[in-house]
Amino acid sequence: MKLTAPFRATLAAAALALLAFVPATSALAQAAPGSIHGHVQNYGGIAVKTGEVRLSTDRSSEEKARKYAYTFPVDANGNFVGKDIKPDDYVLFYYDQGKSIDFLDHVIIKAGADTLADDDMTREEYVKHLTPEEKKQLDEFKKKNAEVMATNSKVANVNALLTKARDEMKANNFDAALTDMQQATAAKPDEPLLWIELGNAQLGAKKYDDAIVSFQKTIDLNAASKKPQPTLAGAAYNQLGQSYARSSKLKEASDAYEKAAQAEPAKAGMYYFNEAATLYNVNNRDEAGVAADKAIAADPTKADAYYIKAQSLIGKSTVDPKSQKIVPPPGCVEAYEKYLEIAPTGPHAPEIKQIVAAFDDKVVSNYRAGKKK
Repeated sequence: MKLTAPFRATLAAAALALLAFVPATSALAQAAPGSIHGHVQNYGGIAVKTGEVRLSTDRSSEEKARKYAYTFPVDANGNFVGKDIKPDDYVLFYYDQGKSIDFLDHVIIKAGADTLADDDMTREEYVKHLTPEEKKQLDEFKKKNAEVMATNSKVANVNALLTKARDEMKANNFDAALTDMQQATAAKPDEPLLWIELGNAQLGAKKYDDAIVSFQKTIDLNAASKKPQPTLAGAAYNQLGQSYARSSKLKEASDAYEKAAQAEPAKAGMYYFNEAATLYNVNNRDEAGVAADKAIAADPTKADAYYIKAQSLIGKSTVDPKSQKIVPPPGCVEAYEKYLEIAPTGPHAPEIKQIVAAFDDKVVSNYRAGKKK
């Protein structure tokens, strides 16, 4: 079919109209927005906590007249994020409290891309423009920071030695633990916790005189600290008591246990019992009984304290000349019975039952009470 001239003209016009609505792919790609993110830190190398980042293409105006196309807040970690930014070549300004602090030129935002722009004010270009006072502050900061870093490194090393030594003591490797704790106390001699652990290692290694020195050092440092710890004082006195006891210095051991109870009343029952057991084990029955009474008063649920009390009294039993039966001193049977009430299946229960039963029989010449605990 042959097209007439008017029809051809109409078709051409329609084609032009359709072309007008076809999107130009390259033009749309250039117009796609970009984004930016980054981190801001001051000339001391510390992240800023406040302020804002501003973007501008105005490089000719004075600061007061300068126009900013975008503004993004800086968070408490010194980070910022900006989106929907028109692609262009920007100057990035960091502002804080309305004052321009720093800028980065030629921050390129590309279509559809995310740009990283960190403002690091430790760079030489920025530092060389600091005022004399700011440079002095920077030098002081660097010195203090170096000291802090050195301290942190030392603390980390000491903590590692402490952890290692405790594991070694659990495995009864006291000599190795002793060596580690000597290093730890040498690195940080003002820390009472390290001295008590050194003392524990020395006690385990049977170096009792050395342990006494270390536990006393713990007590002195703790007492001199801004916030003395009752728990640490109680534990140190208790360990000091053990060290004295194993050195056969019973009076000193007893005094140490008493001070442990005074330092940490919440655990007085345990400390008094340790005193009672120490005295009982060396056959010092009267003083062991006194300590057992203190332990019972502080903790009436401790069965072994009743056992020591009863054992400290049984030697004072008498014999009724008429019935030839054993007559226990006041409080002796009651203490045995209290033990059985608290610990009916305890390790001393069979022995106590035999002793109590013997009070109803005539004297048995070969009976001897008082096994070592």
